[in-house]
Amino acid sequence: MKKTTIAIISVLVIIAIIVGAVIAIQSSKKDNTDNNKEVKLQTADDMVNMLNTIYSKETVQLPQLETAVIDVTDEVQVATYTGLQSNENVEELVVSVPFINAQAYSVAVVKVKENADIEKMKQEMKDNIDMRRWICVSAEKLYITNYENVIFLVMSSEELAKPVYDEFKNFVGNKIGQELEKSEDTGIDLPDEIF
Repeated sequence: MKKTTIAIISVLVIIAIIVGAVIAIQSSKKDNTDNNKEVKLQTADDMVNMLNTIYSKETVQLPQLETAVIDVTDEVQVATYTGLQSNENVEELVVSVPFINAQAYSVAVVKVKENADIEKMKQEMKDNIDMRRWICVSAEKLYITNYENVIFLVMSSEELAKPVYDEFKNFVGNKIGQELEKSEDTGIDLPDEIF
């Protein structure tokens, strides 16, 4: 009887270990599936929804913003929001800017056409974007990266730009391309005669 009880207990322990291992493996697969889920940013609506998700995190107090889909055939608007000298490789453009234009904050989300040189476009954006386009204010910091064929640009003060940029990277699971940064000297140089 004693041997039978030990055998039953041994079998139950082995079954419990096997069930526990199966549950752990299934849980691990579910976590990996969540981490590897594909982020869809192929339409203007996808990009607007992404921005709404980023802004809902409330990691920073942002000014009241307006998010809009820009007509990519308008070269002036494309250049203003992105710094790109041509709209040739721009398939979609969504921007987010303050309602009050005297606040230095701008996000541009650019879907790039197939076979375009994304790294070249990001560099062109960094080199040509006007960080002083607002009345009396300028952006201190610019961040640019991409997720697949979508370029994300944010410029503002460090306190506003960095958290929004980090939320974008979190949104796409940190599956980003090369990161570019630019700092703007916002100080005003006064003539020596003033001193």
